[in-house]
Amino acid sequence: MSSIASQVVLHPIVSQSLKLWATTAGRDKTYPAVQYFARFLAWYLIRRGNTVQGARWNNLKSSLASGRKLMRLFKPLENLQAALRAVQSSNNFLEQITTIGRHLAYFGYLSYDMIVWRAIKVNKTSLRFWLVGILFSIANGVLKAGRLANEAGVLRSPSSENNSLGDDAAKRARLAAIATQSGSTRHQLFIDTLDVSLPASAIGLVDLNDGVVGILGFISSVMALGTQWNSVSK
Repeated sequence: MSSIASQVVLHPIVSQSLKLWATTAGRDKTYPAVQYFARFLAWYLIRRGNTVQGARWNNLKSSLASGRKLMRLFKPLENLQAALRAVQSSNNFLEQITTIGRHLAYFGYLSYDMIVWRAIKVNKTSLRFWLVGILFSIANGVLKAGRLANEAGVLRSPSSENNSLGDDAAKRARLAAIATQSGSTRHQLFIDTLDVSLPASAIGLVDLNDGVVGILGFISSVMALGTQWNSVSK
């Protein structure tokens, strides 16, 4: 029995999970996954007439939302720093502008989210900042994906061929790096495409029920959690 317990407790997945949840980012990615799943389940149970169980899941959703606000108290400063670093970078101009816009919008969103608890008018302002930040992120992802595709196309074109073994190795390494960056960019773009419906629905731009919002939020949160999982495993 002790051997089985040891195999379970010391399993690499358990160790990796503990390592993930030891980080603030890991906990911050886990909270919304549970929160949006609770939102979906509450909607489903209430529609089936099970209002008591539905209310319990709604309470869990609200508690997690409040907990996330506490966890992100000083997170706006991270976005402000990222915006300032983007100003000083020498990236593609449009990518630079969209990166700055995204971080400034997230700074506004998290700042309002930090100082406001239940004020509906100000909460809507916070949600608008969130929506703008996601739209900037989508624009940045599209621009970056296009640039990387063009760069890969140039490297693969016959005009770029060179008989030098060193140049060929460098080209393969660069193509591999571009493929990795493209995969990450597409992954984030898909997350942003799912996420954009969340603030849009909350401020009334689109009409989605809690079940749809819960599923979309859950999928995007699990994808973001997967990215963080891979990050701590390196």
